[in-house]
Amino acid sequence: MRLSSEQNLSQGFDYVTRVPYLNAEEAMSFTPRTLLLVLLGSLLFMPLLSYAEDDYLGELNSNPYDADSTSNPYGQYGSRYSPNSVNNPYGRYGSPYSNESATNPYATNAPQINAPDGTYLGKLSSNPYDPDSTSNPYGQYGSPYSATSINNPYGQYGSPYSQQSPNNPYSTSGPSIYGGDN
Repeated sequence: MRLSSEQNLSQGFDYVTRVPYLNAEEAMSFTPRTLLLVLLGSLLFMPLLSYAEDDYLGELNSNPYDADSTSNPYGQYGSRYSPNSVNNPYGRYGSPYSNESATNPYATNAPQINAPDGTYLGKLSSNPYDPDSTSNPYGQYGSPYSATSINNPYGQYGSPYSQQSPNNPYSTSGPSIYGGDN
């Protein structure tokens, strides 16, 4: 037996979808508890949304066989043609004209480098005047004497023998690169 649309509406069902619906008064009657739960839920998930804005740009290591390596010319993060590669001269992170590029000597929002243990290792930038740049020889992250520099050949993050170093050609767990709003 097929019901008419008036019978469906009187029973609280939408005629087309056969799904129970709320009238306008029921839909707008939020209790303070419901509003509090919605507010707390949005505050809890807001930090997760801010991290979603950062682009993962691969691992900074010299292993050409690692799939995530920026040194792998056939990989997603090392190819000159990949849009999220620091090696793409026409891309957002590899162009010499982009403010978010690793190769722009005047960039102020270059991709950041994080070690596998979570340590911040500066910005992957060719800007020698940026204090966080790995190209600043007097800065904390570019100095060949700093413990948190990838340019220190005796340090944990710059040694050619350390698994956390981008200079180890056999490493598969080098520092990660993140671009976007850092």
